[in-house]
Amino acid sequence: MSKDFLIVGGGAIGMLSTLSLARSGASVQLLEAGSTGQESSWAGGGIVSPLYPWRYSAAVTALAHWSQDFYPGFGQRLLDETGIDPEVHVTGLYWLDLDDEGEALVWAEREGRPLRSVDIAEVYRDVPVLGGGFEQAIHMPGVANVRNPRLVKALRAALAAMPNVDVREHCAVTGFIQEDGQIRGVTTADGEIRADRVVLAAGAWSGALLNTLGLELPVEPVKGEMILYKCAEDFLPSMVLAKGRYAIPRKDGHILVGSTLEYAGFDKTPTDNALASLKASAEELLPALRDAEVVGHWAGLRPGSPEGIPFIGEVSSHPGLWLNCGHFRNGLVLAPASCQLLADLMLGREPIIDPAPYAPAGRLGR
Repeated sequence: MSKDFLIVGGGAIGMLSTLSLARSGASVQLLEAGSTGQESSWAGGGIVSPLYPWRYSAAVTALAHWSQDFYPGFGQRLLDETGIDPEVHVTGLYWLDLDDEGEALVWAEREGRPLRSVDIAEVYRDVPVLGGGFEQAIHMPGVANVRNPRLVKALRAALAAMPNVDVREHCAVTGFIQEDGQIRGVTTADGEIRADRVVLAAGAWSGALLNTLGLELPVEPVKGEMILYKCAEDFLPSMVLAKGRYAIPRKDGHILVGSTLEYAGFDKTPTDNALASLKASAEELLPALRDAEVVGHWAGLRPGSPEGIPFIGEVSSHPGLWLNCGHFRNGLVLAPASCQLLADLMLGREPIIDPAPYAPAGRLGR
């Protein structure tokens, strides 16, 4: 039986798109080529902010601000519904020795965000494990991080509890069904699956799927590697970022350090060179990590896109096909707003923000 909506891709964007649409009462089917939430959603750091928010366009800023305000209540709702805590952990974030600190402060004043310059002595009092030699800092107190592996588990559990949602894992989509000028579903190795409308939310793999329709989507895989340490729960009280690398404390003392940036196709193999580079950055930021064990090292594939602006909306040349993809390095922070905007547009509601900057029209090649 045909569903109202069919979502292609089971990462955070795909699952949250499913959840947002299903909460309207619609019937939704989610298809995932592997296991849900195991690609870039699992691999990222989970900072609920772009790394350098002032360097992004107004389009990214609008999604980020809406999501940042949404996350604390969202995390609590998922915990209440599923018993799985995504651990939205508000620690604040220090940026150290920026070349564009002045631009950051101007941006913050314009956007009404609580970012301020702080004396470096204050930083060392707050973060006594910080490495020496840093000279200047800015600080935003309300920045959180979400424990993304727990977030995707909570999303999967929330979907499993909904009778109007059907999740099919290990079901790779190979193409789209076109009839009477409309997209009516998808093809898979197991046959055709139909729906009134299809949403492509397959992250770095979205471009290859759109190619089957003769469309060029400028979304490509961008490899990123991270490492994980286990420390005492009170080891690092705040997130810190310097020279493009960051350290993120989890509630239980795990410390994530990331990340690399490499255009290497769909290769997700962790490398010794990246490990050495990440360890050097970790020890420069937090010298005590020299004596800590690296308990994890992995790579993921971000869905790279021009200026990091996601594609959200209907593909005008192929009615019935919608996009929610191309979030680059900010998938987790932009996910709540992106999926709410998508649901608003698909359900005919007043959109939470102006949808025009994200529309696929004029942004796809042929």
